[in-house]
Amino acid sequence: MARISGRSAFLALLQDEGITHLFGNPGTTELPIMHALAEHPSLTYVMAMQESVVVSMADGFSRASGQLVAANVHVAPGLGNAMGALFGAKFTRTPMILTAGQQEQGHGLREPLLYDSLVRMAEPLVKWAIEVTRLEDLPRIVRRAAKIARTPPMGPVFISLPGDILNAEAELDLGARTDIDSAVRPNDNALMRLAQRILAAKRPVMIVGDEIVSSNALAEAAEFAQTIGCPVLQQTIPFGAHFPSEHPCFIGALSRSQPKVRQVLSAYDLLIAFGTDPLRMSVDSPVDPLPDGMPIVQVGLIDWDIGKNYPVEIAIRADVRETFSALTSLLQEAGGATLADTAARRIEAIKTDNWSARRRALVQTIEAKAAQTPIDPDWLLLKTVEALPENAIFVEEALTAAPLVPALLPYRDRHGFHGLASGGIGWGLPGAVGASLANPDRPVVCFTGDGSAMYTIQALWTAAHHRLPVNVVLINNGGYRIIKQRLLSFHGSREFVGMDFTDPSVDFVGLARSLGLEAIRVSDPATLVQTLQSAFARPGTKLIEVMVEGSV
Repeated sequence: MARISGRSAFLALLQDEGITHLFGNPGTTELPIMHALAEHPSLTYVMAMQESVVVSMADGFSRASGQLVAANVHVAPGLGNAMGALFGAKFTRTPMILTAGQQEQGHGLREPLLYDSLVRMAEPLVKWAIEVTRLEDLPRIVRRAAKIARTPPMGPVFISLPGDILNAEAELDLGARTDIDSAVRPNDNALMRLAQRILAAKRPVMIVGDEIVSSNALAEAAEFAQTIGCPVLQQTIPFGAHFPSEHPCFIGALSRSQPKVRQVLSAYDLLIAFGTDPLRMSVDSPVDPLPDGMPIVQVGLIDWDIGKNYPVEIAIRADVRETFSALTSLLQEAGGATLADTAARRIEAIKTDNWSARRRALVQTIEAKAAQTPIDPDWLLLKTVEALPENAIFVEEALTAAPLVPALLPYRDRHGFHGLASGGIGWGLPGAVGASLANPDRPVVCFTGDGSAMYTIQALWTAAHHRLPVNVVLINNGGYRIIKQRLLSFHGSREFVGMDFTDPSVDFVGLARSLGLEAIRVSDPATLVQTLQSAFARPGTKLIEVMVEGSV
């Protein structure tokens, strides 16, 4: 065994686990890692200017690639800064190894500046948290962390790295990676029960979620829906490309309005849930979204979500892609010509009100707002979608300006769309940077609100530094419009205290230019389309600030 330092062993282990980029914001306790980077030139270090930006960039990289990612932050304050973004990574079940430098063992007992128990801080938001106390344990810990992070249900893990461990040297066996094959299918009896239940339903509906993306099951989900002719709904938090939008069975995303969801589902007699927490809501309501007595069958690898809030008639813990493949074949065999005829009739009925039909009608309505000044946010979204380059990745965090994204943006591949998931704002800009780093050959368009952007505006510097093909469409409505809307809706008040970005207003063009970007401001709807098309066609990182209607 070769003699190696802890810092170099750590980076070698990350690379052997498939890590290509290390996202970080360095401090004194991370200097050993920075020192060792010269020994690992194929590992790209991505510096971000604040720790929540670091973690969100790593999260965006993983969501846009499906890969394990690594991020490094600076002791207790840095981990504290990262906690909101770590909450988002927990929500999306992102396979991430988050590390932080820690004071040398023994020195921490004296409680020096910046010291705290990092493991206890991280534990509530990760699958596993540990501090390395012996250099000899480092390979086993990193290998275990990687295995835990990428095994479904996936999620972030945390390792505390004391300085003395990183600086020490020893003869180490770095071991080898372990990949658990979780692509399991249900047993034959379970598949038969599920097939018979679906065939017995007269008006089934399917709700799909993010396991369709993580299992790479878009094509299989579409074939299943085509086989039985059932309408397909996207889950209530539509943060990914969970089903091909232009498929004739797709009818759109469910809202998070309990009365509206209940009304939609009342038309059906069986809810088929695949890879989703199907009815996750936001604000409380006296109305339950699930119609009384509606039966559910549910399949997925995240057993916590199965039967979590409602009883499930048939509950199966299995990979959704493998299940679709086996189940579709079984349905075709068992259903025969009768099922084929039934499916054809159902699909024909769906076509008049599916996603494509609804989009055509919606576009006509939105186009009537083309000349409005200030620019209408829905029209801005439509024109942005229409101007997207071929094969672009669309990243969205715009709240009041983007509720129509699922209705206007066609999902065509599993990594083509990424939206805010957890509700904690500030993910969009760094998430777009991470998505671009993961897909250097695809242009990225980030559609973000002004309030969200101010949480993590530093991410623009990293995009400019790496000369990424990222275009930021920044929607400026002058404040926290969603909070104004809810204050008016929930409390009947127009006293919008602490919700405006005025006196002074924020100069996003000047701010973007100071961070190295080309920046343009648009307030005239007549110039919008040409500005978007021109910006999207040119290389480089750019920000297009669009002044939109902000009244409530």
